Amino acid sequence: MTRHATGLIAAALAAFAAASAVFLGWYAAGQAAEAPPGEQVTATLTAGHASYFSPTRLTEITDANLEVTEAITGNTSASYPGIAIWDVLRSVYDTTNHQRLEPMSRTLVFDRKTAELVNCCGGSVNGNGLIWQSGIAGYVFPPGTRKQTYDVFDTVLDEPAPFAYSGPDAVDGVPTYRFTENVSGAYAGFSPLSSAEPELYSVRRVDWVDPETGAVLKVTEDEDLYLADPATGAAVTQLFDANLSTTPATVARLVSQDARARNEITLVGTVRILSFCLAGAFAVTAAFLLARKPRLRPLPRVSSGGQ
Repeated sequence: MTRHATGLIAAALAAFAAASAVFLGWYAAGQAAEAPPGEQVTATLTAGHASYFSPTRLTEITDANLEVTEAITGNTSASYPGIAIWDVLRSVYDTTNHQRLEPMSRTLVFDRKTAELVNCCGGSVNGNGLIWQSGIAGYVFPPGTRKQTYDVFDTVLDEPAPFAYSGPDAVDGVPTYRFTENVSGAYAGFSPLSSAEPELYSVRRVDWVDPETGAVLKVTEDEDLYLADPATGAAVTQLFDANLSTTPATVARLVSQDARARNEITLVGTVRILSFCLAGAFAVTAAFLLARKPRLRPLPRVSSGGQ
């Protein structure tokens, strides 16, 4: 094999190694925000001394212990690898009075790299596909989460609300960023209970986010939803009032799931660095072989014709 051919092969290997490194970087970013298709991830939040309006008893229930379960299933029908489709079912159970509240369902579609919501592919809130979901998903933040304010879609307001960066923290030893949503007395439409008394909504929600993967590891949510007097804004009927937080078992499970994603990112990053090193080595070899001039062979001696 000639030196020139060997140099061309080395150049091709350098290009392949560099392209592999770039692809691995894209893969790591894309997979960090992915739920396993067909598998279900559950999170449980609890609250004590909560209040809510019972649609079966048609009265306010107070001093109740609530258990909120959010079940997230990765949808297997996602045909484009750049987006994720998650089906979310949120159910509330009163463990004190042994009754269930009306569940909330949602299908969210988002870009895996940016966690930005995309309005396509069956996205809906409580079966209503006409609600325009925007901002980021909220169940996951973008990989490489920054210290900034993110707009996260709020299903009570049916619009995004700002989640402000609130400082660093740690959850079970994992470095996290805290993001806080603060909403006070916001108009949230009307309920079937009254066409004259609007719903007003206040919430303080804090998410603890692993900035490397964008995974939410812990949540607290102090929510207050009530019917208000249209003249004064004072609460007339309490619809829901609870201070929820993720259970220790849920936090441990989310941290364990996040550890697998962190390990995958670390492994991919290591392989990516090795690919760049190989690309550099092949490029240097190719440059040396292609730039080096071939040795000149001496001309054959010409016979003098028998002299």
